[in-house]
Amino acid sequence: MRPTKEQFIRAMKTAGLCALLATSSAPAATPNPGTGVNLPWDWSGVIGTGQSLAVGEKGRPVLSRSQPYHNLKLSTGHLPWPIDPNDTNLTMVPLVEPIGRYSTNYPSSWPDNIAGETPHSAMANEITALVRAASGRDFIGVHEEVGENGQGMIYLKKNARHVGVNGRSYEAAMIETKAITRLAKAAGKTYGVGAIILTHGENDAGNKDYENGLYQLWSDYNTDLPAITGQKQKIQMIVSQQNSCNDRSPSTLAQWKIGVDHPADIVCSGPKYQYPSAEGIHLTANGYRELGEKYGQIYYERVVLGRDWQPLQPARVERQGAVITVHFQVPVAPLVWDTTFEPPHPSIEQWKNGKGFEVNAAGGDRVTIASVAISGDAVIINCASDPGSGARVGYAMVGEKVRMGAPFKGTYRWGLLRDSDPFIGAVTGKAQPNYSVAFEMPVP
Repeated sequence: MRPTKEQFIRAMKTAGLCALLATSSAPAATPNPGTGVNLPWDWSGVIGTGQSLAVGEKGRPVLSRSQPYHNLKLSTGHLPWPIDPNDTNLTMVPLVEPIGRYSTNYPSSWPDNIAGETPHSAMANEITALVRAASGRDFIGVHEEVGENGQGMIYLKKNARHVGVNGRSYEAAMIETKAITRLAKAAGKTYGVGAIILTHGENDAGNKDYENGLYQLWSDYNTDLPAITGQKQKIQMIVSQQNSCNDRSPSTLAQWKIGVDHPADIVCSGPKYQYPSAEGIHLTANGYRELGEKYGQIYYERVVLGRDWQPLQPARVERQGAVITVHFQVPVAPLVWDTTFEPPHPSIEQWKNGKGFEVNAAGGDRVTIASVAISGDAVIINCASDPGSGARVGYAMVGEKVRMGAPFKGTYRWGLLRDSDPFIGAVTGKAQPNYSVAFEMPVP
């Protein structure tokens, strides 16, 4: 059975991972009477930001070239930067890919920042399909993407320093939101922003302060966007993990841990190693669509239904001699091993039997994993020897020097643990269980 929220909070507190869980709560969504869904606006906004994966690098040719519902985006035509949000040439058009204007140079920024298929069309269409199926009502998503290819958080944040064309992202989000708010009012529609999706982290792979930067970005957006739209509802942030750059990357850990530390405001959608990859860093066009479907599922659960959706993630760790037990918060039981990917760590002798799990002794030496087994909501790791006090257990945090047996070309870090979520994407028709986040934790 899925653990209750109270059980999950107790587990996380026991692990010492999150003091704030004791006082935080799920996002407050007030369902519309008689529908069971929270639809506060005629047009519901989603702002995308990040770097190359946010803008669809390697995602060509684009696939989402028609809009099956009524989802929208802002057309900037051929207007140059800076764009006046009151310019009468700005119009609302159907949401198709590319979501904005293609970039012609590197580096690039809004309004000419798009490289290929982004997650947005698939995300919007997934949410609409879910809302229609559940309530019979329409859902109109309005999406914008202000990411800057190859740029770190320093260029995405509020009051970013401008270097060449970079540093416009946050300002661009304000411009688009002002324009959409104006156009919605002219059309007799209400508008608010439901979520920010952040597809980022490679540039900040070594940034130990990344979590603080993420939270500040969320906080600034939650101050400045409602001042434009007039909305009262808090804006969710949905963050996906980067699984390609730097072993034990601080940004990878932060993208998981921020959802633990701020569970009502920010959620990790999970890793991206399970999505079709172009070359190990970027996704294919279908990979971006699958990611968008997962973003859509999470938006529907957390924003529309007001449920406390969480990824497949560790809750606590126990050790008895050479046996380490990692307990998980499981979205949809039971836990299972994926059988479509080759086993990870084929070239790391100590971990080749770990199915993605990694154990290090206090001094950093790798501890041999003899076997791993699922037991209810836990994974039991049998080590060949007692790792001792001060050991650490990880999952999908260390890559291969020789990238052998990867699920997709160039995939660097991955694991085989997933849940049994029956969710199937409305756009791709692909099954989308939840794969475990990449993590590292101390062993008692």
